[in-house]
Amino acid sequence: MQKSVFHISKMDCPSEEQMIRMKLSAIEGIHALEFDVPNRRMTAYHHGSADEILQALVPLNFISCLESSGLSIGQLADNAQDHKERNLLWQVLAINLFFFVFESVSGWLAGSMGLLADSLDMLADSLVYGMALLAVGTTVARKKLTARAAGYLQLVLAIWGFSEVVLRFFGWEDMPDAGLMIGVSLLALAGNALCLYLLQKSKSREAHMQASMIFTSNDVIMNLGVIAAGILTLLTHSAYPDLIIGLIVFGLVARGSVKILQLAKQ
Repeated sequence: MQKSVFHISKMDCPSEEQMIRMKLSAIEGIHALEFDVPNRRMTAYHHGSADEILQALVPLNFISCLESSGLSIGQLADNAQDHKERNLLWQVLAINLFFFVFESVSGWLAGSMGLLADSLDMLADSLVYGMALLAVGTTVARKKLTARAAGYLQLVLAIWGFSEVVLRFFGWEDMPDAGLMIGVSLLALAGNALCLYLLQKSKSREAHMQASMIFTSNDVIMNLGVIAAGILTLLTHSAYPDLIIGLIVFGLVARGSVKILQLAKQ
C-alpha cells in the first residue's frame, strides 16, 4: 500500500473536493482519500503508481503536484479506518435486525400495515449494512458498486410494498391496535436515532457509508409517521391512517433508493 500526498493549489471548498472524488472514483487501486482543504492537500492510500492519480487530476485544472509518496504508514491508517467502519456497521446492523424482528411480530399482533412496512424497511437496512460491511477496505469503485446494489434492492422492496398496501387498501377491515403501533414505533425511533448518531459521528464520506446514512435518516421520518398514524387511528377510529402511512413509508423508501443510485453515479 502506498501513501501519496498531493498539493492541489485550486482546491478551496468541499465542492472541489467532491469533484476530485468523482474524478478519481474510476481508479481501481485507490483504497481511501483524505482531504485537508484549508492546506490544499489530498492524501491517497493506493496500490500502483501515484502518477496515474496525478494524470487523472490534470483535466480539472486545479494545478496539482505530488509532494511525497511512501510505503506502510498509509496502510496502517487505512486498516485502522477499515476496522472502525466495520465495528460501526456491525453495531447498526445488530440494531436494525433486532427491530426488524420486533416490528414484524408487533405489526402482525397489532394488525398494522404501517408497522409491517417499517419492519420490512428495517430488513432492507440490515441487508444494506451487510453489503456495506463487504465493501469496507475495498476500492472506491467497488464501494460505489455496493451503494448501487443497495439502491436497486431498496427500489424493488419499495415497489413490492407499495403494491401490497394498495391491495390491502381495498380489503382491510380490521382496526389496528393504535396503542401498540405508537409504543413500538417510539422504541424503533430511539433505535434509529442511535444508528443515525453513530453513523454521523463517523463523518465518513465514502459512498457506502453515505448510503447507510440516507437509509437511517428515512427511518427516523418513517417512525414519526407511524406514530402520527397511530394517534390518528385513536382519534378517528379508522384503519385508513395506518394504510396511508404504509403508502408514504414505501414512497420514502423509493425516494431513498433514487438518492443512493444518484450518489453511486458520482
